Amino acid sequence: MSYYVHPSSFIDDNCVIGDGTKIWHFSHVMSGAVIGNNCNLGQNVVVSPKVILGNNVRVQNNVSIYEGVICEDDVFLGPSMVLTNVVNPRSAISRKEEFKKTLIKKGASIGANATIVCGHTIGEYAFIGAGAVVTKDVSSYALIVGNPGRQKGWMSEYGHKLIFNSENMAICPESKQEYFLENNVVKRIK
Repeated sequence: MSYYVHPSSFIDDNCVIGDGTKIWHFSHVMSGAVIGNNCNLGQNVVVSPKVILGNNVRVQNNVSIYEGVICEDDVFLGPSMVLTNVVNPRSAISRKEEFKKTLIKKGASIGANATIVCGHTIGEYAFIGAGAVVTKDVSSYALIVGNPGRQKGWMSEYGHKLIFNSENMAICPESKQEYFLENNVVKRIK
């Protein structure tokens, strides 16, 4: 075994768990889940069947990742954030055939206690603020805050708010990466 599992956690049969991954206290990875290399699952995390986590995904304490969720590489899921998989749940009605897909793209961060309503895509390097409620697709590099979640700016790949000049250019203060804004789409200049 090339990954670590705390003795209080359960890993069902038929899971794929990558090298260097760490699964901490009281967590449960269910059959059919796929977890990439170098991931970190905090305390009390549940990963349901058919969930796919890419490489270097960080899942903080008290997060349940339900069937239908795909997280690409370098995604951050903050403490106690919520993912759903059914739009109209009812206890007495089985809706397992109605699970909606949620795609969280490379490098996106979702803050503590945020809620992502199923059936949407969170774009690359998007930044969802703590407590935000996301009810629609989110553009790459977008900063989303509030309930309902509203875009309040753009973020760099290093997690800094981008300030665009009159020529629609911005520079990340940490990485010095340059970004261009055109037609409400941000692109990093490589």
